[in-house]
Amino acid sequence: FDDQDVLSIGAVAVDQSNPSTIWVGTGEGNPRNSLNTGAGIFKSMDGGKTWKLMGLENTKVIHRIIVHRDNPDVVYVAAMGTPWGHSTDRGVYRTDDGGKTWTKILYTNDTTGPGDLIVNPSNPNHIIAGMWQHLRRPYDFYSGGEGSGIHVSYDKGDTWKKIGKGLPELMGKIDLAVSVDDSKVLYALVEASPFKVAGLYRS
Repeated sequence: FDDQDVLSIGAVAVDQSNPSTIWVGTGEGNPRNSLNTGAGIFKSMDGGKTWKLMGLENTKVIHRIIVHRDNPDVVYVAAMGTPWGHSTDRGVYRTDDGGKTWTKILYTNDTTGPGDLIVNPSNPNHIIAGMWQHLRRPYDFYSGGEGSGIHVSYDKGDTWKKIGKGLPELMGKIDLAVSVDDSKVLYALVEASPFKVAGLYRS
């Protein structure tokens, strides 16, 4: 990837049905005092020898990529957006044609992007997003708000439901994992206020 115009990479995904196809999302996904933003999503069809820019240049930070298990033309992208300001380019995107076109399928507000995105290993149409409201300014960092939350889709992202029973009311960053042995079991590592309600949650 050394010949590309951007160095920072936030996500890499390999098409398991054809390992020569590799997706790379640019931009650092863990914002701190300083970070390098990206320039969109790239695709290689020859194991990384050559790359093609496939769009999403304005998303600035791509933190997760999921290639659909049964249909490699379907790819999900968790675009966190620039942490430095408001942006409607934040959200979860999906392509149904291998990256030729993209549709934003989940969006909450212009300071919230998906801090995590996972798929049910037993059902590739069941995807779960941990939305994270955050804003980095020169003098402070806001993490948390009404835009944060866990959203679930069972139809490839066509429709979403926000789940919250048993979770803190005001959440920040959310990291997710689903059990391989029992896909009904979901874990969420939750930043929350007050701090006493932050921690690891299980459904």
